[in-house]
Amino acid sequence: MPVPTSAKQGPLARMFQRFRTRRGDRLPVAVPGIAVPAEAIRVLSGPAEFRTVLLQRIAAARHRIILVALYLQDDAAGREILDALYAARKAHPALEILVLVDAHRAQRGLIGKVKSPGNAALYRDYAARLGEGVKILGVPIQNRELFGVLHLKGFVFDDVVLYSGASLNEVYLGHGGRYRLDRYHLLESKALADCLAEFVHTTFLGQAAVTPLNQPEQPRSRTVPGLRTFRQVLRQAEYGFAEAPVSSGQVSVTPLMGLGAGGDLNQSLLALLKASQTSLVIYTPYFNLPGILRRAVSRLLAQGREVTIVVGDKTANDFYIPPAEPFRVISLLPYLYEANLRRFTRTHRAAMDAGRLRVHLWKDGDNTFHLKGLFVDQDIAVLTGHNLNPRAWNLDLENGLVIRDPEGLLREKHQRERAAILAHTTKLTSFLDLDTPSAYPLKVQKALKQMSRTRIDRLVNRLL
Repeated sequence: MPVPTSAKQGPLARMFQRFRTRRGDRLPVAVPGIAVPAEAIRVLSGPAEFRTVLLQRIAAARHRIILVALYLQDDAAGREILDALYAARKAHPALEILVLVDAHRAQRGLIGKVKSPGNAALYRDYAARLGEGVKILGVPIQNRELFGVLHLKGFVFDDVVLYSGASLNEVYLGHGGRYRLDRYHLLESKALADCLAEFVHTTFLGQAAVTPLNQPEQPRSRTVPGLRTFRQVLRQAEYGFAEAPVSSGQVSVTPLMGLGAGGDLNQSLLALLKASQTSLVIYTPYFNLPGILRRAVSRLLAQGREVTIVVGDKTANDFYIPPAEPFRVISLLPYLYEANLRRFTRTHRAAMDAGRLRVHLWKDGDNTFHLKGLFVDQDIAVLTGHNLNPRAWNLDLENGLVIRDPEGLLREKHQRERAAILAHTTKLTSFLDLDTPSAYPLKVQKALKQMSRTRIDRLVNRLL
């Protein structure tokens, strides 16, 4: 059931930003949350289990299926999911099935590939053959994809939430051998499922800017009708839920979302990071922290906190192109990110020498790395699709789940998750462990020099 307006919480970021003093330390006050039994939360082991659970939950759903992701790809994995959704609808005609993806991303081909009508052509084909029982909606954030995308994540199956930063295609689901590693949590909570589902219904449905993608193709305009009104709705939107007291054996889960630098999610992430008392763990696929986060991390190191950063090696970046393949400008990104990391670790070499800054580079064959999230001290975990980069911070619509676990009930599960991730990493001993531009392919060196002279590299870091 929808939560009455009077029961909905106010801007949650303000709660995170209020501090109280205890023995000179600044600690965030308790914030509203949904009580979830710790045993009702599973941390999945990887893409294979993610795919298995996703398909199992689609088949088991009886009331509602709501999938929100950046994209559902026209490939073997995407067709497998659509087949499962249509089969579930056929078996249970009353089943609500909603799929929300970024509108612009769905209507273009892959970068560097032959121009195509994109994934929307697949959706139209399925609807023409099997009917419109599966609603697939395109959500635009701006008139152009470059300036902002739908980056919300989360799947609802009846009273269960499957949360991951992954989108839906072959590599994210480990379909065919290669995989792109993310994080995956299954939370059995009717209150949380209701919260996420109600947000989709009240925020996206009925908006002129949000349109079906599996109906006959319509001429595309350079501007999205109703977008200005829709963006106003997004800036004011928040997850609504009735707060419940957390008992022993439970954790508190607070869903957050935001659009732009001032959104609830961003401000809460910043406040949580600043409030770290002992340790901070950051997972990010691209080392390109927004300036405000980078400065906050630097202050933590200066204050003696321990900071662990887990990031993909440049060759594990989804934009990386091996030197033997034709050069494309987009392939410069992994090198820009490595340069960012080299500057950061050089600046904080004393903290690295003292063991307070630990940087791990992930690499596993030709697989790629897409993990996101935070751990603050020993009792706060953040699950999110937020890449913790300037684009996500300033342009994209993002969300996340903040889990407060004062009893340490999930600590062992997350330690196992971290151990599995770190098993494929190399710990840096110094900034000297990272390649310098002189070691890059000649075409990369030349392009980076040109970008540096014109300062375009700074613009690219902000937009991609």
